[in-house]
Amino acid sequence: MASIIKTPSGTWKAIIRKRGFPTTIKTFRVKRDADDWARTTEDEMVRGLYIRRQSADRMTLAEALERYAAEVTPTKKHYTQLGERSHLAALTKFFGAYSMSAVTPELVAKFRDQRLADGKAANTVRLDLALLGHLYAVAMREWGVGLVYNPVRLIRKPTPGAARDRRLDAGEEARLFAAVAAHSNPMLKWIVELAIETGMRRSEITSLKLEHVDMERRIVRLLDTKNGEPRTVPLSRRATEVMQQAISHPVRPDDTRLIFFGEPGRDGQRRPWQYDRVWRQILAKEGFRDLHFHDLRHEAVSRLVEQGLSDQEVSAISGHKSMQMLKRYTHLRAEDLVAKLDQRNESNLFGRGELGIG
Repeated sequence: MASIIKTPSGTWKAIIRKRGFPTTIKTFRVKRDADDWARTTEDEMVRGLYIRRQSADRMTLAEALERYAAEVTPTKKHYTQLGERSHLAALTKFFGAYSMSAVTPELVAKFRDQRLADGKAANTVRLDLALLGHLYAVAMREWGVGLVYNPVRLIRKPTPGAARDRRLDAGEEARLFAAVAAHSNPMLKWIVELAIETGMRRSEITSLKLEHVDMERRIVRLLDTKNGEPRTVPLSRRATEVMQQAISHPVRPDDTRLIFFGEPGRDGQRRPWQYDRVWRQILAKEGFRDLHFHDLRHEAVSRLVEQGLSDQEVSAISGHKSMQMLKRYTHLRAEDLVAKLDQRNESNLFGRGELGIG
């Protein structure tokens, strides 16, 4: 039986001592609330449903997100860590003052709707919610935070956006190559050309080390990929030339094996070159509209298909684990398909002798 005690300050303290459970105490302003809480808590103990909620009541989302950033984010891939910064900031701004137990599905839905109303892409909001949901899962499983449920699992997620179909036309490609070639750091041009020639992701390119490249066999061995599975990428003639130029970079320092290296950090270690700001500046200066670096991967995959490689061959190069994901990355130009149809029809006519020649 719970004890309800009036404190000197005029509040009411409910104390539950039950065998097999830790002593549980909570203070209320009204005696009726103390009685209701004690009755409900004892009932949960009897039915095996009791969860200690004090930690969830005390920990704010700002504190939880800070701990997540310190303990969980560093275990993820480098590029994922960079991308999580904006999601962590958005979640902290909206939920920071709430305790973990105070976040309800209704509140999470309000956050979702507000982000969409602010013009954020559906995929961005889905990533916001994925991070918040993972935070709750980690807190419940590993931090011992007493929560009844994960509020993110009880709401609708925004519908995924349509696959991007941005392709470079001949004029844009020439302008882009000229712009990156004019930059003072030649690594930018090499990175862009390798993205279009190989379909490798930006993080896969910038994390390349000398030992990953076999120039004699014209292959690159990727050990750290987005889907966690190593793969081997063949190099076209042009990609081989570009890779040779990058490896032979005359200013390569002796203290790194990275092919695309940045300046030493405060700890003296060199990390992959972060060229995002330079890339954005060039796009703005040259007037490129709605062009993302990741679109170069789309361009590369589409070109591999246009060159006649099978889906299996393309997925082996690009690293897509399913044909469905591969199709999201493959965008064939209708005008190119028209030309192929014409070639096929002409071939059939010659084969049937219907041109009246000879």
